[in-house]
Amino acid sequence: MSENYVYYQGELVKEDDVKISIRSKAFNYGLGVFEGIRAYWDDENEQLYAFKLKDHYERLKQSAKTVNLDFDLSVEDLCKGTVELLKKNNCRQTTYIRPIVYNDSLDIGPTLDHADVKVVMYTQPLNKYAGKSELSVGVSSWRRLSDNQLPPRTKATAAYLNSALAALETKRAGFDEAIFLTEGNHVCEGSGENIFLFKKGKLITPSTSDNILEGITRELVIKLAQEELGLEVVERSVSRTELYAADEVFFSGTAMEVTPVVAVDHRIVGTGHEGEVCRKIKDLFFDLTLGKNPKYVEDCTPVYDK
Repeated sequence: MSENYVYYQGELVKEDDVKISIRSKAFNYGLGVFEGIRAYWDDENEQLYAFKLKDHYERLKQSAKTVNLDFDLSVEDLCKGTVELLKKNNCRQTTYIRPIVYNDSLDIGPTLDHADVKVVMYTQPLNKYAGKSELSVGVSSWRRLSDNQLPPRTKATAAYLNSALAALETKRAGFDEAIFLTEGNHVCEGSGENIFLFKKGKLITPSTSDNILEGITRELVIKLAQEELGLEVVERSVSRTELYAADEVFFSGTAMEVTPVVAVDHRIVGTGHEGEVCRKIKDLFFDLTLGKNPKYVEDCTPVYDK
């Protein structure tokens, strides 16, 4: 029996007390949306900082609205519930938070009208998602879903079969991660991360019109590059071979954080190791996740009373 608690329908309950029927539309058809959030543990101050809670829950609410899974809990309710859950589970290491909004209706058919909408959230320890400090990636033959198929700007549970197929293919081919192309053969993103390349003094990332998730970490990386490093950031369509010729390539994402890509399709990127721009952005990123940068302290929600 698990002693973990989860946040379910606005209350903290034991994880084992939450049941989802095999008839649930969420299980049968993947009718749900979710978020991934991190809370960072600071050993020095013995404090846990939930990172960018408001931004994540605003995106969750927008995702739910897009797929007709509106729910009554406010962003403020969800932020408060997250802090209470982290305390209840006595989380004292870097922790991943997974809120899910799903259609729990039991009738047959992949319908989103008259949905029985449920909200659940759980926590689990998570240090380094990638498992490696430098990644080798391959371009997948699977194409990223387009906005008129299953909107990538929503974190829909069903959409991640697309990601899983791409990741399976490239890992079987010996790579650490996949890169999606769009139907128009433009670079899109990884299986669960946004992508950046650095070339001739400019930081470049695929535009939002190329079927990417509008990543919260992506937005932060752009801000850090512009405001802290004084770099020009260009959002535009990117060709596959531009990755081969880049000085640096790196991923960004809540789970992935900021992680360098040192080879694409067996072509070495730059020096074959983490580049200077990636390193600087990564250092800035990790400082601010622990509330050490006063300019970004509002992004960090302390969990424990001091």
